Amino acid sequence: MKNYKKRFFILIALLAVTWMAHAEADTTLNTGVEPLAEETLPASIEAMWDAANTAYINNNYAQAAAIYEEILQRGVLSAKLYYNLANACFKQDELGRAILYYRRALRLDPGDDDIRYNLSVAEARTKDTIDQIPEFFLTTWCKGLRRTMSATTWSVLSVLSLVVMLALVLFYLLARSLNLRKMGFYGMLGALLLFVVTSWFAAAGRAEQIGQDEAVVMSLSAAVKASPDSAATDLFVLHEGTVVEVTNRLGAWCEVMIADGKKGWTESRRIEVI
Repeated sequence: MKNYKKRFFILIALLAVTWMAHAEADTTLNTGVEPLAEETLPASIEAMWDAANTAYINNNYAQAAAIYEEILQRGVLSAKLYYNLANACFKQDELGRAILYYRRALRLDPGDDDIRYNLSVAEARTKDTIDQIPEFFLTTWCKGLRRTMSATTWSVLSVLSLVVMLALVLFYLLARSLNLRKMGFYGMLGALLLFVVTSWFAAAGRAEQIGQDEAVVMSLSAAVKASPDSAATDLFVLHEGTVVEVTNRLGAWCEVMIADGKKGWTESRRIEVI
């Protein structure tokens, strides 16, 4: 009888942990970004969406971009919207804006091959050729795997793996056969590993999604100086569309780092945060 009482309390505790984890996951999943699904749009937004698509089809890219931007200003955000806006900008040879919006779209939907391909085409047209610092192959592989799905999807998988792990813990505790207990134990370890990996991917994806440390050069050229002063020595010049990492801010200046590790200061108005 004592063993059954002990197992009952363990079951209650595990269910409580699962409920708490589910509640925490719900707050993590609330990114504030709604998909652009036409069946959920107000009539005015849906009409604007149709008008923008029609303008784009008719090669009126400036009008299409203006309408897409107005939709953004009304608080409707999605990878599809950013993608269409980026395409309209690219068609107008606005390379900086196109790369900015492709990258914003990719943050919302990192597994979309069309966005990634168009971004690579746009970035191939930038003037700056920068050699990247070599990265450990395992780090590159993990980043590639993480970016196959959004942070939301990884969060859902994390919760599911936790539920499976807790179910296997119960299976291990309640099973009478030694072989079944072994199956439950090793299955629990596998689910625990999956939970750790998916949680890590979800957290990393979320941090990347809301991060303010990447920016795109929007001016035709931007001088990068040795210090945050217009009279300082020019170190190098960046051109429209180049992606930089913002490492520091001081007034109207940003310290930026490019892919090869070079650093310097440029005016904040010449870049826009992704």
